Amino acid sequence: MDHTAVLAHYDREMREHAAPDGPGARIERSGAVVRQVADARGWNGVLWSDLDPARADRAIAAQIARFTSLGRDFEWKLYGHDRPADLGARLAAAGFRAGPEETLMIGEAGRIAPDAGPPPGIRLVRATDPAGVDLVVGVHAKVFGTDGSRLRHRMLARLAADPGTVVAVVALAGDEPVAAARMELVPGARFAGLWGGGTVEAWRGRGVYRALVTHRARVAAAHGHRYLQVDASPLSCPILERLGFHPLTTTTPYLYGS
Repeated sequence: MDHTAVLAHYDREMREHAAPDGPGARIERSGAVVRQVADARGWNGVLWSDLDPARADRAIAAQIARFTSLGRDFEWKLYGHDRPADLGARLAAAGFRAGPEETLMIGEAGRIAPDAGPPPGIRLVRATDPAGVDLVVGVHAKVFGTDGSRLRHRMLARLAADPGTVVAVVALAGDEPVAAARMELVPGARFAGLWGGGTVEAWRGRGVYRALVTHRARVAAAHGHRYLQVDASPLSCPILERLGFHPLTTTTPYLYGS
């Protein structure tokens, strides 16, 4: 994989020319900044920027003004190669709070390690209705310790408006949900995004997370997507590298608001 070329494709396709991530969301372009504006339960934030030191602070102030005028908290998603090099420090000085750094990892969907299936006692079930979404959200809340109400709203809205653009999977041990993950598909895009993969503590280390990744890789390849993209935690990085993913840069959420 040509890391530089793939990262450039990713920046152009999934950030600079991003599509809205759900119904009711819209993409706004303002100079060298691309942002998404959604309702209060959707994702609001800056997707891409290409700034120089002379205009960076003005651009930051403009995004704050735009989102606060709408009454929205928002995120500036900062990638390790974004310019200027001190953009993170400038965001912090403007009142943003940095979240945990993750690693942007890319894999070729057709070259991810073959799917050996889930471990014994586990079955993977596609979530396509409110009951299935509740299982996904419940696992997400248990694993990550966060309120799942916004995720539930966004998943239900997307399944209702355009079900072909989201794949949500739950791993069940009997009737107990022990892991879940989702994938977002943009029609015509080279990249499919893997999100929210998590396994409850008692089932970690048994191959459940791996099964969720390889299952989604197979689905992505069948839909014509060449690459898979993951914002990976330190816990996930070694697993993904063994499956064939490559670390390309870092990503850090800078949060503004309550």
